[in-house]
This record gives sequence, C-alpha cells and structure tokens, in this order.
Amino acid sequence: MRGAEARGCEGANATGRPIGRTGRTALLLYRRSVQVLILILLLTSAGCKVNYSFTGADIPAGASTYDVAVFDARAPLSTPRTAQVFTETLRDLLQAQTPLKLVREGGDLRYEGAITGYDVQPVSIQANETAALNRLTMTVSVTYTNSLDATRTSTFTVSRFADYDSAADLVTVEEGLVRTISDQLVQDIFDRTLGNW
Repeated sequence: MRGAEARGCEGANATGRPIGRTGRTALLLYRRSVQVLILILLLTSAGCKVNYSFTGADIPAGASTYDVAVFDARAPLSTPRTAQVFTETLRDLLQAQTPLKLVREGGDLRYEGAITGYDVQPVSIQANETAALNRLTMTVSVTYTNSLDATRTSTFTVSRFADYDSAADLVTVEEGLVRTISDQLVQDIFDRTLGNW
C-alpha cells in the first residue's frame, strides 16, 4: 500500500511525508526567488556609498587632514586675542566632530579668513532713551579650500551676536561674549562646509 500512496510523489519532507510535484515545484520556485532577490540586493548595493557620522559631518572622500590658519583681526575694534580665541574654537570643533587630523599647513581641507566686523550697538531702548542692553556683533569672512574637490571650495561670510547689560563694561564681559559668539560662528562654518546643509 505504501508504494501506491507514494505513486506520483517525488520525495519526502523532513517528517517523512511524501512531497507531491506541486509542493516540490513551489519549494524550488521559492528558493530561486530568494536567490534572485539576494543577487539584486548585492548588485544594487555594490554601487552605493553610505557615510555614517554621529556628528552630521560629510567628510570628502580621501580627506585625512585639515589646517586652520590664524584668522586676522581686521575689524577696527577686534583684538589679536579675539582672533586667537576664534581660531582655536574652530580648530577644537573640527577636532571634536571629525576624524581628520590637524596639521600646520597643507591639509586636505583648509580654513582661513579674517574677523571683518566687531561692533557694539545699543539695543532694547528704554523710555528714558537709554539702552538696557548692548549687542556685540562679530562678522567673519571665511575661505574654505578643499584640495581634493575644487567644486566644494567656497568663500562666505558669517555673523553672530550676543547681548549684554549696558551697565556692564565691555572689557569685563568681552572674553565670555567672544567665546559664546565664536561657538555659534564655528558651528555655522562647520555646517556650511562639512555639515552637508
């Protein structure tokens, strides 16, 4: 009787039950479909490049170094100390948010420029026509050079400000204001050059 039951069957499955022609054909079709799907995935992903970064940096392919020239203090009220604080803040941000190595000169990526604006203006005028706050505004002109891809080289200007109490002397609050403004400026520079914005 067993031979009669097995007639028209091509084999047995893992439980010992016979597999009919339609079951075997479906199994072969399923295996073939999975193989084709895997092949398609491999072929389409072979041409893709995925850059993962937890900081959002879009580092150009092949770049391994960067340099930041000391920014000039060209604005009439800015000091060499202001330029130094700004330059160090930019170097620190790039060091912290990219895998690139800082070099003295000749980096794959180069940042240079000048502080072109450094102004104090009264804001928040009160009823007695005196200012409750003053605003320190810094403007920086930046030249970003990508030696690996000249199409990504650019020159641009960024500007940020911070307010302080008009009763405070600028000399006493200047260092903190410059650091606050520099943090904002270098983040803008990073976003424009490596942030893929």
